[in-house]
Amino acid sequence: QVQLVESGGGLVQAGGSLRLSCAASGRTLSSYHMGWFRQAPGKEREFVAAISRSAGSTNDADSEKVRFTISRDNAKNTVYLQMNSLKPEDTAVYYCAASPLGATDYRYWGQGTQVTVSS
Repeated sequence: QVQLVESGGGLVQAGGSLRLSCAASGRTLSSYHMGWFRQAPGKEREFVAAISRSAGSTNDADSEKVRFTISRDNAKNTVYLQMNSLKPEDTAVYYCAASPLGATDYRYWGQGTQVTVSS
């Protein structure tokens, strides 16, 4: 079983950038398809981006496609989410998740990291 810990969140002004990290322990991250999700107050959790085991493909939600970039460094057992041109509506808790069977089986989750974008 893999354990996930997110970091890199914080308070940023609109238009700024943040890079979130998701560090894995317990199992090698290369065994998992990885995703980032977010949940804003009063809203359901939503998908942000995903990346395959070999980083050969990515799948970004359309609304974030031009602003958010997911990447992974299997040697460091870490997945990243680079977020640019942040907007107040990006304020949320961001979670990374691991799936052993592809994009539909996210069974391991981190505790989340808060991102707050001020206007």
